[in-house]
Amino acid sequence: MDDIQRFEGGFLLTNSYLIPTPNGGQIMIDAPADADKWLEQLGITPTALILTHQHFDHVLSAHRIAAMGVPIYAWNAFDRGLLLEEVVREWGMPFDVVEYPVEHVLEGQNSLEVDGLGFSLSHLPGHSPDSVIIHQKEARALFAGDTLFAGSTGRADLPGGDPELLYRGIREKIYTLDPDTRVLPGHGPETEVGVEAASNPVIRAV
Repeated sequence: MDDIQRFEGGFLLTNSYLIPTPNGGQIMIDAPADADKWLEQLGITPTALILTHQHFDHVLSAHRIAAMGVPIYAWNAFDRGLLLEEVVREWGMPFDVVEYPVEHVLEGQNSLEVDGLGFSLSHLPGHSPDSVIIHQKEARALFAGDTLFAGSTGRADLPGGDPELLYRGIREKIYTLDPDTRVLPGHGPETEVGVEAASNPVIRAV
């Protein structure tokens, strides 16, 4: 499955992805700023929107996508405490998140099937309490959110962060996947599990 599409939105260049399903649909991962405009340009209404976590930059378009009739899946129900509102205001930036409905709360689930496409789910807190990594085995693709990046990791010093949980989770839940698994992160370029396990300087240093 090489036709996963990627979009970068917002001032933090947050990634969103579209994954084709066997039934002809598209599943969206994360909804940064202007992701709804990207969908309009493509002429696509996704079958579902799955959130890797609910930090503000990953959900800025979620309410608009929900208004298209797209069901939202997330580890937790909508929770303003997860959005980092105080952090954004400290940065001097406007806080533009509009509440969105989470129809499908994934907490406690280790698998999910949507429109004929199956995923394995693993809760991996440390960057955000609600972070979930989403593995699509047939595509050799891991949607890692802000847990693991190419050559780095997500921040663990934000509210709700915990570096010990993050680094242990990466070792136990990501590095144990097949080395050629593609890591599709919440920011920056894709990488592979084997590359990061061998050389990621953050994890190697702790």
